Amino acid sequence: MPSHARPKPSRIPRTLLRAGLVISAAGSAIAAGGAASAGAAPAPAPARSTDTGKTASALTGALLHSTAGGIGPLKNIQLDPLANTPVDPLANAVSTQVADFKPLSTSLVTGNLSRGAAIRDVPLVKHVAKILPG
Repeated sequence: MPSHARPKPSRIPRTLLRAGLVISAAGSAIAAGGAASAGAAPAPAPARSTDTGKTASALTGALLHSTAGGIGPLKNIQLDPLANTPVDPLANAVSTQVADFKPLSTSLVTGNLSRGAAIRDVPLVKHVAKILPG
C-alpha cells in the first residue's frame, strides 16, 4: 500500500492556460495582419484644399450624429437590472417622522430606480442627461 496518494491534476489551470494562448495567438494574428496591410501600400499624400470650412462642418455634423447614435440609447437603459422583481434591494424603503414635520423616506431617492427608471427619469441626473446628444 502506498503511504500517500498522488493528487489529481486540476483541469482549471490548464483550461485557463489554453484560453490565454488562444487569445494571445488571435491578438498576434490580428496585429500581424494590420502591420502587413499598413506596410503594403503607402498612403498618397493628401492634396491641399482651401475647403476647410465645409470639411470642418461636415466632420462636426458626423461626430455629433455618431455620438447621438451611441449615447442616445444609453439614456434609455434601465439602471437597476433587478427593478420590478421580488429581489430588488432598492425596493425596501425606510421612513421616519419627527414630531409634526413631514415624513422623510428613502423611497424619494430609490423609488424611481426600483420602478425601472432610466437615466432620463432620475430627478437630478436628467438635467445633465439633457446636455448629452441623442
